[in-house]
Amino acid sequence: MKSKVYFTRNITPEKVVEAYGKLGIQLTGKVAVKVHSGEKGNQNYLTPEFWRPMVEAVHGTIVECNTAYGDAQGGVRDNTESHLKLLEEHGWTKYFDVDLMDAEGPDIIWSIPNGKVLHENHLGKNIVNYDSMLVLAHFKGHPMGGYGGALKQLSIGCASRAGKALIHSAGKTDDRYETWKQHADSTAFPEAMADAAMSVVEHFKGNIAYINVMKNLSVDCDCCQVAEDPCMNDIGILASLDPVAIDQACMDLVINSDDPGREHFMERVTSRNGIHTIEAAADLGYGSREYELIEF
Repeated sequence: MKSKVYFTRNITPEKVVEAYGKLGIQLTGKVAVKVHSGEKGNQNYLTPEFWRPMVEAVHGTIVECNTAYGDAQGGVRDNTESHLKLLEEHGWTKYFDVDLMDAEGPDIIWSIPNGKVLHENHLGKNIVNYDSMLVLAHFKGHPMGGYGGALKQLSIGCASRAGKALIHSAGKTDDRYETWKQHADSTAFPEAMADAAMSVVEHFKGNIAYINVMKNLSVDCDCCQVAEDPCMNDIGILASLDPVAIDQACMDLVINSDDPGREHFMERVTSRNGIHTIEAAADLGYGSREYELIEF
């Protein structure tokens, strides 16, 4: 049976809520809402004002984790003090309760017994305080992963600094400075992301939903201080209960587009072997690349 992916070409905050309603799920208890809060200087991230109706509809708490950037990579989200300050500057704390899940250690460690390259995932310990998760992803390119969507939000997004280092190095090191010297190749890195994402999906099984917004389609991520401007026109909003299907559907919408920026976007994806994250996740069995796209 194919996974259902709901799709609208109209990109508004209200349509995000409508897309969620199509899923027929009621996220219960304390709801973690995973967003990308945007690096300092980034112009493409989706703002708290855009997400506000959706977050309020589920009475959610915005959750984030610190990054694994070393000094050489720049950015201010690599430590709790400056990250919290940026969350305030970007307006997240104005509207929502915000939880930097790895603000205080120790990390929580979840086993990945059937992982392709990782055997454990290190996450911000506060993740266990939530009963449900809503993954709000800004679908776009990424300098290292090729693209960023639901699977990246689940993996890199929920991992602590040590967890991010483990994913980037395919399990070789949890040291955020050493990981850039031992960065995994273009097969192991996407497989490590798929492994880490699986542990989060399994933890929230039955109480997790995904929304991808294909807007501001840059080849660069919201984690970039200096990001390239969007190279494609906006495409739409997608919602699903399957993280593999929703990312595959987004990729197919790009591939089948006649937008003049498509080749530039896909060059970023293919040069980083980005689709292998989707392939690996499907192979691990927690989602399907076969889907039914239901437009509304």
